[in-house]
Amino acid sequence: MDVGGYNREAWDRQVESGNEWTVPVGPEVIEAARRGEWTVLLTETRPVPRSWFPELADADVLCLASGGGQQAPIFAAAGAHVTVLDNSPRQLSQDAFVAERESLDIRTVQGDMRDLSAFADESFDLVFHPVSNLFVPEVAPVWNEAFRVLRKGGTMLAGFLNPAVYVFDLELADSTGEVRVRYELPYADATSKDEQELGLQMERGEPLEFSHTLEEQIGGQLEAGFLISGFYEDRHRDDPIAAFMPTYVATRAIKP
Repeated sequence: MDVGGYNREAWDRQVESGNEWTVPVGPEVIEAARRGEWTVLLTETRPVPRSWFPELADADVLCLASGGGQQAPIFAAAGAHVTVLDNSPRQLSQDAFVAERESLDIRTVQGDMRDLSAFADESFDLVFHPVSNLFVPEVAPVWNEAFRVLRKGGTMLAGFLNPAVYVFDLELADSTGEVRVRYELPYADATSKDEQELGLQMERGEPLEFSHTLEEQIGGQLEAGFLISGFYEDRHRDDPIAAFMPTYVATRAIKP
């Protein structure tokens, strides 16, 4: 199966259906960012500490797998030179929409988060990578490529799912509120679900997901050469599993 192609179309459909992570920020958010008043999310509810960011004025920022018209326009309004790479053309169109509406300079590039060959070595001061690597089967190339395109002393901010989330029957939890252990890790929709469940998911046009171990997520950043200098956890909103455990992780990593 062409996972990248399928998830590209699935996220295009998410834009059409109004998924909350595809809805562009409003003019008031951009106006506030121009005044220096802004926050962004790597995870679902907890804003990224401002101390995690380099000076954004004139910084070169890559929003990695971060389309949707949310973070990139804020960074651009705060004075950064922003590039957005995303697998979904419709997600990128949301950034282009805000850029035109607000007269912002945002470059959009359609591509796979694991392949940043469109960018030269040491092109960026900041890589901003919110929760999205669950949509690719391997995460090491994401960290390696992010390290390559960052300048020395550059920062990568990343959000990802706690892999323990995937041991639970997520559809049961969403529909009934019951939290039940069902799956063995590593998890992948395409192989962990039975044929009928997978067929229904694909009929609904929902993206395919993959779990990644903490060793792959955190250890993988270290193996790529990063030094991790910040860490926090977050929880889904109104999610039965989040009542028992943190469901997200965010890290700040530096290229030495």
